[in-house]
Amino acid sequence: MTGDLALGVASLGAALRRGGVAVGLADEIDAAGALALVPRRDREELRLVLRAALKVRRRDWERFDAILDEFLRGRAARPRRDAAPRGARPGAARDEVETGVAAWGAGRARAGEPGYSPAALLRTRPFPDCPGEDLAGMERVLERLAARLAARRSRRLVPTRGRGVPDLRRSLRRALASGGELASLARRARAVEEPRLVFLCDTSGSMDAHARFLLALVLALRRAAPATEVFAFNTSLVRLTPMLARGGVAATLDRISAAVPDWSGGTRIGDSLARFVLDHLAERVDRRTVVVVLSDGLDRGDPAVLAEAMRAIQERARRVVWLNPLLADPRYAPTARGMAAALPFVDAFLPAHDLASLERLLPQLAA
Repeated sequence: MTGDLALGVASLGAALRRGGVAVGLADEIDAAGALALVPRRDREELRLVLRAALKVRRRDWERFDAILDEFLRGRAARPRRDAAPRGARPGAARDEVETGVAAWGAGRARAGEPGYSPAALLRTRPFPDCPGEDLAGMERVLERLAARLAARRSRRLVPTRGRGVPDLRRSLRRALASGGELASLARRARAVEEPRLVFLCDTSGSMDAHARFLLALVLALRRAAPATEVFAFNTSLVRLTPMLARGGVAATLDRISAAVPDWSGGTRIGDSLARFVLDHLAERVDRRTVVVVLSDGLDRGDPAVLAEAMRAIQERARRVVWLNPLLADPRYAPTARGMAAALPFVDAFLPAHDLASLERLLPQLAA
C-alpha cells in the first residue's frame, strides 16, 4: 500500500507540471510526508495540505484546485481556464492519492511502521520527466548508492584486530615468538577495497535528458572512490577528472557543461573511444579496472573504429559495462550500427533511465 501513496503523489506532481503549476521533486517528497501526518481524509483538508506542502504560489491556487479536482475524479486532465469542476461525485477511476493515504495510515496504525520512504518517489521516475530542480533531491539517494559500493567487501582476506575468521598459521607464528604459548588468535577479515572505475560519458544531444543525472551518479561515486576517472565525449574526448574537485553537484555540472566542447551536439563515439585508447588506456586501465560507457550508442562515425576501440578496452579492463537509457523501452533492440558494433565487447549491457536502474549497476562495478 505504500506504493499507492508514492504513485499518487508522483502522478499528481506530473499532472500539475503539465498544467503549468511549478512543482519539484523535493515538494512532492514534502507533500507525501505531510499526507502521512494528516489524521482526517476529507477532500478540503487534503486540498489545503497539498497546496501548502507543494508550495503552490498564490497566483496558481485556482489552477491547482482545478487540476486536483480532476485528478481525484480519475481524469488528471489539463485544467480549463473557466470555472473548475468541484464536488465529490464518484468516478470509475481509482482515487490514487486518497486511497494511498488511507492505506498508509491504516497500515501504520496497525503495525507502527514508517510506511513511506521518500526514495520511492525518486527511484522509478524516468530522468526525462525530472525537472532540473529534482537533481538536488536526488543527491542524497545517489550518495547512499555510492556509499554502498564503497563499503562492499572483496573476497580477499586481510589481517584484522577485530572480529574475523581465525588465522591458524599466523597464530602459530605468534606462539613460536612467545615460547610456544598461544596467548591469542590472529584473525582475518574480508577487505574493503576501493573500486577502480573509469566512466566514459556521452554528452551528445540524444543523451541530453539523461547526461546530467548520470554524471551526478558519477560524481557521487567519485566521492566514495576518489581514484575514479571520468571522461566526456561527443565529437571529441575530454578528461573531466581535474574539474571535479570543487563545489556541489549542480555547480560542478555547470562547470563541466561549459568546459566540454559541443555539449548536447553531435556524437562520434568510435573516434572518441579510439582517442581514449590512444591517450589514456595504458595509464588509466588495468586488470582491476571496471570501464563504464554511458551512451545510447547512436554513432555517426565508422562502426569499425568503435568496434576496434571497444576490443582494446575489453582486452585490458577487468570488466566493461555499457549503460544505455534506451533499454528502458521494451521495444528497443540494439540494431543501430554503433551499438551493434560495440556489443560483442561488452560484459554487461544495462538500462540507465532512472535511479532504480542505477542501483542495479552496483553489483557490476564490484564483480
